[in-house]
Amino acid sequence: MESEKSNYGAIMVYFTKPSWAFLVLLFTVIAILSLQISPKAIILPFPLFPVPGSSELDFESDFDPGSCVATFGEFPERKHVMSLKDFGGVGDGKTSNTAAFRKALDYMQRFSEKGGAQLNVPQGKWLTGSFNLTSNFTLFLEQGAVILGSQDPEEWPIVEPLPSYGRGRERLGGRHISLIHGDGLTNVVITGNNGTIDGQGRIWWELWWNRTLNHTRGHLVELMNSRNILISNLTFRNSPFWTIHPVYCSNVVVKGMTILAPLSAPNTDGIDPDSSTNVCIEDCYIESGDDLVAIKSGWDQYGIKMARPSSNIKVRRISGTTPTCSGVGIGSEMSGGIFNVTIENMHVWNSAAGVRIKTDKGRGGYIANITIRNIMMERVKIPIRLSRGSNDHPDDRWDPKAIPKIRGIFISNIVSLNSTKAPVLAGIRGASFEGLCFKNVTLLGLSPNAAWHCEFVSGCTNAVFPLPCPHLQNNGSSTCCS
Repeated sequence: MESEKSNYGAIMVYFTKPSWAFLVLLFTVIAILSLQISPKAIILPFPLFPVPGSSELDFESDFDPGSCVATFGEFPERKHVMSLKDFGGVGDGKTSNTAAFRKALDYMQRFSEKGGAQLNVPQGKWLTGSFNLTSNFTLFLEQGAVILGSQDPEEWPIVEPLPSYGRGRERLGGRHISLIHGDGLTNVVITGNNGTIDGQGRIWWELWWNRTLNHTRGHLVELMNSRNILISNLTFRNSPFWTIHPVYCSNVVVKGMTILAPLSAPNTDGIDPDSSTNVCIEDCYIESGDDLVAIKSGWDQYGIKMARPSSNIKVRRISGTTPTCSGVGIGSEMSGGIFNVTIENMHVWNSAAGVRIKTDKGRGGYIANITIRNIMMERVKIPIRLSRGSNDHPDDRWDPKAIPKIRGIFISNIVSLNSTKAPVLAGIRGASFEGLCFKNVTLLGLSPNAAWHCEFVSGCTNAVFPLPCPHLQNNGSSTCCS
């Protein structure tokens, strides 16, 4: 027991696909051959246009340059440690443990202000419906422990829609609660000795495919209005919908995770920080049927009204594949604003896009101060994409005059091998899509007639191959992106 208690903060990372040594060597060779600029981050200390409440945030001082765990701090050892078996849990993969989990959390809540509590899930298969976490709490999955999501939709109750969305993301009205949920919590850890949480999402995917879904599918883990969250060293599988969804949260670290779903599974995003600040996502391997990481902040008029931006976010050392979507997506739900984001040291392959910024008329909001650097892509259809025309809105009350603003997108040190298409940068007529900077971007394997496609955007480039579109002026200028 003592060894298990000491393990809950351990961060063990398992990478099998990418070779980081190879990537570093490749980037070094390209740097020498093309006289690359210094890879120092281009991070502005403030947004390029006013952002409510941003004056108290300091992006650079908030995060350690090597690991976000140091920033997060160490949780105190939980004084009250119990096993799910103490609450009648049965790990045979058939017996429902919904009552056991809920009883355990109800009991452990009383220790929130008395040294905190830890619930150990032993080796075995623990079938359960949704349950709610509590503050000053650790959920620890021992080696060989598997939490299985119930196949009964009744065990995923309907809850109110998020106020920044105004309705369920997929269907009108409420939405199914996540398998593991929390609201208004502080100091929560979900970790273990590489245990597994399996949402068994196929029944939900089939409802979507068959168009018989009545309410928006639940996430595997969703934490709302919470702070000081650590999710680490586990495998998450087969989420019904987005896998990890921190929304209206602050001080969130997701580290050393393996996230898996069939590549055909609809909307099974890996990690989606939403209207959250001070978020670090690092050292994760993700295979899914949607974006590996997607940064969001509300939907059309509801997100505009709530005005809760996503800010101060770092995404680094992520690898994976998604055949239909992006390595990292920003939007399309970005109506509350997104600023101060760093995306670096990624490896993406066999994907529809490497990096994609998605928005549309009606979204409003802004995307500012985004730094994307040191990205390796292999067999990615469109390496860099800025796209419009999502053409999805919560209802008919969206405002077509709510035009998003995009400014200050710094993209550098990109290598894409066997690309299918050149970058697509499609802005919106009458909108402000400016300050796009591309430095040291090398796209190999394109057909000789492949060309950048640009509309309603402006910016500049330096050391980019193949040549960019005329919309990106000052090519090769020493003052480009200064």
